[in-house]
Amino acid sequence: MPNSVTSRLGNRIKILMALAGLFPATAFAQDSLNGADTAWILTSTALVLFMTIPGLSLFYAGLVRARNVLSVLMQCFAITCMITILWLAYGYSVAFAEGGPYYGGLSKAFFAGITEDSLSGGIPESVFAMFQLTFAIITPALIVGGFAERMRFSAMLWFSALWFTVVYAPITHWVWGGGWLGEMGLLDFAGGTVVHITAGTAAIVAALVLGRRTGFPDKPMPPHNLTMTVTGAGMLWVGWFGFNAGSALAANGDAGMAMLVTHISAAAGSLAWMFMEWFRFGKPSVLGIVTGMVAGLGTITPASGFVGPAGALVIGLTAGVTCFTATQFLKRVLKIDDSLDVFPVHGVGGILGTMLAGVFASSQLGIFSGQGYAEGVTMAAQVKVQAIGVIATLAYTAVATFLILTLVNWVSTLRTSLEDEDRGLDLSEHDERGYDL
Repeated sequence: MPNSVTSRLGNRIKILMALAGLFPATAFAQDSLNGADTAWILTSTALVLFMTIPGLSLFYAGLVRARNVLSVLMQCFAITCMITILWLAYGYSVAFAEGGPYYGGLSKAFFAGITEDSLSGGIPESVFAMFQLTFAIITPALIVGGFAERMRFSAMLWFSALWFTVVYAPITHWVWGGGWLGEMGLLDFAGGTVVHITAGTAAIVAALVLGRRTGFPDKPMPPHNLTMTVTGAGMLWVGWFGFNAGSALAANGDAGMAMLVTHISAAAGSLAWMFMEWFRFGKPSVLGIVTGMVAGLGTITPASGFVGPAGALVIGLTAGVTCFTATQFLKRVLKIDDSLDVFPVHGVGGILGTMLAGVFASSQLGIFSGQGYAEGVTMAAQVKVQAIGVIATLAYTAVATFLILTLVNWVSTLRTSLEDEDRGLDLSEHDERGYDL
């Protein structure tokens, strides 16, 4: 009897194994899928989208004048929708398909080959593609702050689409898609080059090409609703945990450390900016403390997966001081009208964070140590790679952005008329009012 049972059991096992062999893709997916990692990246994806809508939208909308509040909300919303379609059509493929050192090609256009069972590491490729889409959305949305209150809506759409195609998708491939900067060993965990340097550089180029708002810098242009701005800032802080910790692409210690150092840097950046402003102008402001938070978050972004808590404290403090100084210099000395301080906060923060990642990733700094470099790499060598990444990203973005703006201005005038600017973009571009009181 025992032999008979054993024989029947063995036959059933053989049958099950044979059936499993008929479905190798499904069996592989079920064997390799990591449920915890997938759940975390799904959550992170929602958090990063939450950063743009409603976080960044409210943050920017509160900073502009009342007659332009809807225009900023509309721009962020429209960018979210448009970039989603472009990401599906070709953006994901250009960024992440196998290709050359500069361009990923079109083998994954319209998500070709992505099914319920296809994987990217231990998570579904659909989840990976959606997570990366949220980065592609927020980057051109950040640029809105550089030309707020004076670019025509149609021109904004043309510019954002072309900029995404020519700048964002290729640079993403350079760094994260198997391109030349990634192969060189650039440390950019969550977007110091890909997101912050590109957005900051594009914003200041746009500000220079469009020129100053009427009355700048002599006429005061205070935020119309700081309550709205602080609300958006809080959403950005929370959403940034998905931005940085989600970039580990796993629910593990790297994600935990990235979340911790992100929070530390945000807090340190806030306090550093607040005290700089307090010392300079006699009083700390709400606008200052939330801007310092964004500076701390943007600066830690490229370093978040490589540095430790003490290193993050130094990075955050440095971000608050440096970005505050850059903002004052840009507006008061150079008199450049980067409306919502995109370059001094995101651009300068991205440059600073990318360079400091090369320093504080070292495992030889005692309490300030990070996870260490690749085998055989010295601090000097890593910092050199970081500098190459910064210079290449900044230079390419600046030239490409200028050419795109020139083309768009030739096809469709970039800037609103002085009359429409005075009326406000809410009425002139959308025939609506943000407030009817």
